[in-house]
Amino acid sequence: MNRKRIEFQPIGTIRTPWRRRGEAPRQTGLAGGAEGTVEIHPDLAEGLEGLEGLERIWLIWQSDRCSRRPLKVKPPFDTSPKGVFATRSPARPNCIALSCVRLLEADAAAGRLKVADVDMLDGSPLVDIKPTSLS
Repeated sequence: MNRKRIEFQPIGTIRTPWRRRGEAPRQTGLAGGAEGTVEIHPDLAEGLEGLEGLERIWLIWQSDRCSRRPLKVKPPFDTSPKGVFATRSPARPNCIALSCVRLLEADAAAGRLKVADVDMLDGSPLVDIKPTSLS
């Protein structure tokens, strides 16, 4: 099996009210509108231009405080173990996470986004941002 090493550099940091594991909701739909801020590195801030007016965006981030567990996990509210790839468990081989958040405000000049429905811990490294649609 060929496993090439892939390296990503964070493009910014996500700020949320959640400081410790167990405080953050399991997914954005359970976040109850909790708000956060996305801070983009200054040399990448112009990449935020054009996000204004979008309702939702995908944040691709590293769950940097996850533990790598076995490949079978027991999801909450389920009776039997499942393969980790069939779950939303944060404990994954690469600890990469994907969250669809509401975009409340985009300020490319300041390199900041205000978002809602955050489900990640404060200080999580941001890997990428994608629009949910171009309309």
